Amino acid sequence: MVWYSLARADLPSSKLIALLPLDVGQFHQVPATSLRPPIHLAQDDVLRPDILSGANSPEDLGVVAGEADYYSREGEKITVEVIKTQRDSDAFSVFTLIRKKLLDSGVTPTLTAETFATALIHWKGGIAFVRGPVFLRITSQNPSLADSNKLTALGAGLAQPLDKGEGDVPVLVKHLPDWQTAQQSAIYAVNIGAVTQSIPNQPILNEISFEGEAEAVLAQYGSSRLVIVEFNTPQLSSDNDRRIAAKIPELRNQNQPVPSAYRRVGNYSVFVFNAPDEKTANQLIDQVKYEQVIQWLGDNPHWYEKAVRAWVQTSAGVFVAVLESSGLALILCLGLGGTIGTLLFRHRRRLQKQAALYSDAGGMVRLDLEETTQTTRQNRLLTEQKRPRVLKK
Repeated sequence: MVWYSLARADLPSSKLIALLPLDVGQFHQVPATSLRPPIHLAQDDVLRPDILSGANSPEDLGVVAGEADYYSREGEKITVEVIKTQRDSDAFSVFTLIRKKLLDSGVTPTLTAETFATALIHWKGGIAFVRGPVFLRITSQNPSLADSNKLTALGAGLAQPLDKGEGDVPVLVKHLPDWQTAQQSAIYAVNIGAVTQSIPNQPILNEISFEGEAEAVLAQYGSSRLVIVEFNTPQLSSDNDRRIAAKIPELRNQNQPVPSAYRRVGNYSVFVFNAPDEKTANQLIDQVKYEQVIQWLGDNPHWYEKAVRAWVQTSAGVFVAVLESSGLALILCLGLGGTIGTLLFRHRRRLQKQAALYSDAGGMVRLDLEETTQTTRQNRLLTEQKRPRVLKK
């Protein structure tokens, strides 16, 4: 912890000055020389090469970090600590580790949504948030009299010029079972140190390699601790899986702690520790779903096959939709026509039964052909004068 402070105790870099400017709205950095190394973050044990992914050595963590004191117009003293990492996931990892420190100390921070932060927690006298690759913690020197609105306003002012990065929590967090609840206390790791620090006395974790920018998430489910490690390639996942699967029986034979259950799920290595029984542990692993996303960095070489498949699927969908709509229209027409016809038929029958009909045929049907006979032509009829006489012998 001392090495980081000494290495940067001379003059603050221009990058740090940009992160912690002299004036932020109504807040002022007084005196200007208050800019200093991240003493408190180093004491929290988060500035370690086995926790950050971009560390080249213990003396070069690949981050920009520091802290400074600001004063409000009312004279309230506020300390701001900042770390700018190389990746968004590194900053989010520091954010979750600081939250764990608060929980371990008996403080229960509240996760709050703010437009200027990817994720933000607040507690009495302080806030902490992450925006892109930058983590900030803002605390009042007088927590009992601290105004949370002022702390949030200072945080918004400091966050405004920062790159928001991806603007969302890591996708792996969303793959946790019931992730909206689990993320309240989840721990994100980009190196093995964050994992072993959170779950001590589990030698199997030392078999995990974070080579190739692997990342992990840890969450609590009752007494069970779930760990999901994501590897970026199937080869890395297979190598780690073989190493872990071979080590578990060895540790069991040596009477050393082993996970309650372990399974490879896609490119994930999934562990459950401290579960009540193996069945409960496996049920928890069953809820973990691996979702693979493939994105071509250049032109997709299979674009033609993809276009043909999309055209066939679209055409088939249109054809099926036409058949369904035509069949439905036919059924509706037949049904509606039959219903209307039946109603009319019954209505006319009812009227016929109610009407008093006259009949000169005793109620029988009478065929009247007189009205259908053609008009007789009188000039063609034989009269008495025209009728031939019959001679009698």
